[in-house]
Amino acid sequence: MDAEQLFHTGSHFAKLGLIAMKGTESFSRKIDSYLVQWAAMGPEARDTFIVDAECPRFQSGDGKGLIKESIRGMDLYIIIDVGNYSCTYPFFGNTNHMSPDDHFADLKRIIQAAGGKASSITVIMPQLYGSRQHRRNSRESLDCAVALQELQAMGVKNIVTFDTHDPRVQNAVPLMGFDNLMPHYQVLKTMFRNFPDINTDKDSFMVVSPDEGALNRNMYYSSVMGVNLGMFYKRRDYSRVVNGRNPIVAHEYLGENVEGKNILVADDIISSGESMLDIAEYMKAHKAARFFATATYVLFTNGLGQFDKAYEEGLIDGVFGTNMSYISDELRQRPWFFEVDCSKYTAYIIAAINHDISVSKLLDPHEKIKKLLELYRQAG
Repeated sequence: MDAEQLFHTGSHFAKLGLIAMKGTESFSRKIDSYLVQWAAMGPEARDTFIVDAECPRFQSGDGKGLIKESIRGMDLYIIIDVGNYSCTYPFFGNTNHMSPDDHFADLKRIIQAAGGKASSITVIMPQLYGSRQHRRNSRESLDCAVALQELQAMGVKNIVTFDTHDPRVQNAVPLMGFDNLMPHYQVLKTMFRNFPDINTDKDSFMVVSPDEGALNRNMYYSSVMGVNLGMFYKRRDYSRVVNGRNPIVAHEYLGENVEGKNILVADDIISSGESMLDIAEYMKAHKAARFFATATYVLFTNGLGQFDKAYEEGLIDGVFGTNMSYISDELRQRPWFFEVDCSKYTAYIIAAINHDISVSKLLDPHEKIKKLLELYRQAG
């Protein structure tokens, strides 16, 4: 059953409502446009599913959650981007940029404002709050686990996240729904659309994991595409700590010869991007044909200058990043960057949960990728 048929059955769980937290307005409008299109001419037809809500702040920095219309009995979906650093608020005459902590505090304010009147609350949090601090080494906080427990205690029924750093963090809330989705299909579709001449057969294409932590993610790509897999491991200096971590001494490669091959390296986050550029330099030094990097969240915390230089020198050919977290206009204009649109995918998830339908096929898009590859390879 496709999404449009789903809306026309009338078997919805409850009236659907979307709340777009600050910084997600554009992404949420895209999701809403799909839902409105699918629901048109059916019993659930509406002009919009977006509920008017906001989190205003006082000059002192204090804030409050405000929902401006009734949400009684609604199946409420709150969409939040905790990594959107472009959002600002006034603070004693200054302009502060919102941190993940600020975004998470606003989420809790909106849940409080709902006051238990919604039939159910699902939080769509693509980049999971605190997910990079997912396990304890010595005396450290476990931010992600505690945040999930907070949301469960506040009455949240489901968490929907994408490519979380370590999905085992869901063990902190075993009685709450937790769906971790991967944008594999959307990434490949974007790559084929922008590089229609790329050869993806086993002798011409290879997937390489940037480290042991990303191995499962890259293993999926290599398996579904029927190509070989290589990997890097990070050799660290455990005698020193820099910025809270043991510094990387070198990236060591394990795998077959990459000469003449197109390389795809997939990770969950590109932060500074230094590790990805090291890998690209190694691959091109060993005569790889093209180098593509993909990350669900492209942060570029050190700016874009290094990647501009790498592109000019021919080290990288393309970087794919999803629109589920903030992408600056500056990044969108780069010739080496390609945006992966996941709004339709997210709309499918919302429609399926709202109609109490299994999301298993959405969690594993193997058949869709298989058909995509067949069409692409048949087209030559």
